[in-house]
Amino acid sequence: MPRTQQENERIRQATKENIRAAAMDIFIEQGYHDASIDDIAKRAGVSKGLLYNYYKGKEELLAEMVKNRIDEIGRVMQTASGPGSHCERLKHIIEGALDNVKLRPSVYRFFLHLQTQPEEDKVLSKYSQMLNEAMAGHFETQCEVFSELGASNARMRSLYFSTTLHGTMQMITIYQDNYPVEEMKRQIIRQFCMK
Repeated sequence: MPRTQQENERIRQATKENIRAAAMDIFIEQGYHDASIDDIAKRAGVSKGLLYNYYKGKEELLAEMVKNRIDEIGRVMQTASGPGSHCERLKHIIEGALDNVKLRPSVYRFFLHLQTQPEEDKVLSKYSQMLNEAMAGHFETQCEVFSELGASNARMRSLYFSTTLHGTMQMITIYQDNYPVEEMKRQIIRQFCMK
């Protein structure tokens, strides 16, 4: 029995995800510029020809990874700007960010490193700028939440919140299994949900 169009699409998307996951692993291990399509294809268990059927090269892979990361963070922030109490919305941001890093600490480090690329690196700085612009938009959402919470200086409170959150995320990547993620979530929620 031939496959249905839906089954073909499911296989296609699963193959693309497998290639992206392999590329992420190789980029983390070797760095973007030292990674090769050969290494990515081998890690994904596909031929180079099949990889090129889905992606023109490693920059297109990186572009899709960055887009997916921006979309992933955007979904968290969209929920945070939706209905619910201000504390529930902040809690969603905190738990979404920290749980994501706990599950994939090396991926967080990869994107953090990507966000700090020098402008001289024309390839990586383009994606760094995309991430930073998306993060700036998310910062504005946070500012709105803190304004609604009655913070006297919502921008400063949001900046402090981001600093606390990113510092915690960095600590998770360093200490991983030995870091008290759940206790830190509770501490951050208590600190920022109070007016």
